[in-house]
Amino acid sequence: MKATYKWMDNWAKIPDSATGRANGRTHGVCVTRSGNVIVFHQAENGLLTYDPTGRLMTATGGSRWLGAHGLTKVVEGGVEYLWLADQSSKEVAKVTLQGETVQTIARPPHAAYAQDGKYTPTWAASNPVTGDIWVADGYGSSLVHRHTAKGEYVSTLDGTEGAGRFKCPHGVNFTLGPSGPELWITDRGNRRVVVYDGNGKFQRQTTATHSPCCFDFLGDLVVIPELMTGVKIFNARTLDLVGEVGASDVVTADKQPAGWPNLAGTPLVKPGMFSSPHGGCFAPNGDIYCVEWIVGGRITKLQRQG
Repeated sequence: MKATYKWMDNWAKIPDSATGRANGRTHGVCVTRSGNVIVFHQAENGLLTYDPTGRLMTATGGSRWLGAHGLTKVVEGGVEYLWLADQSSKEVAKVTLQGETVQTIARPPHAAYAQDGKYTPTWAASNPVTGDIWVADGYGSSLVHRHTAKGEYVSTLDGTEGAGRFKCPHGVNFTLGPSGPELWITDRGNRRVVVYDGNGKFQRQTTATHSPCCFDFLGDLVVIPELMTGVKIFNARTLDLVGEVGASDVVTADKQPAGWPNLAGTPLVKPGMFSSPHGGCFAPNGDIYCVEWIVGGRITKLQRQG
């Protein structure tokens, strides 16, 4: 793939509020079937829906998701839902596009939590075939838990059954591969991406990443925002790197400026260059939306040109 993109800086903005100004980090993003863009950010009414022009349509949630983190869109029976993970409240919930709760997933009865073990979920996604729900405990005990479609705990991956013990399994998502559903995990602390089948059997990995956060898929492509090195696009089948957008010359794998990532309003946050990309997704036409881990939030649209 050789594509060029038009950078649309601050394509949309988070609402002006006390909690948004104090925090407001933008952590998750998806595009709905209708073309609306949903952003998950750390503030009151942190589930935001924008129309395709960037106009804010709704903001919901009250004080429920002040630790808004992971957002994954899933389609079940032709209906779109969102899996949300809040790093502060530890809540993992499936909601409608309007934010109405459909299901919640409790901390599993894993041995790691028997004696004050830390549990801080960062992302959740469901298998498009079986409905099994997988939750990444990325900021707690570095585990990925499997649940039935009804939310009953089944098993846990810790990485040793694959490429090695996880260290901050941050984001999870599914795509349909040639042999069925594939579970993708960003093993951020180990600077790698690992791929399992739908039953949790290790398949392959890539270390052509530095700080991968999450995934979104379009055909054979996968977009992976890298917290410190721009937004990368890989071939999902071969794991070959096919493109990178917005790589910074001041925030790199080897160095971060003083005060990073909260550099909003400084010359270090400018059009054409990401500072701390955390969430990314494709639109059906190949456009990419990216949100950043930065106080006040930052929502960028990369409009595909060819």
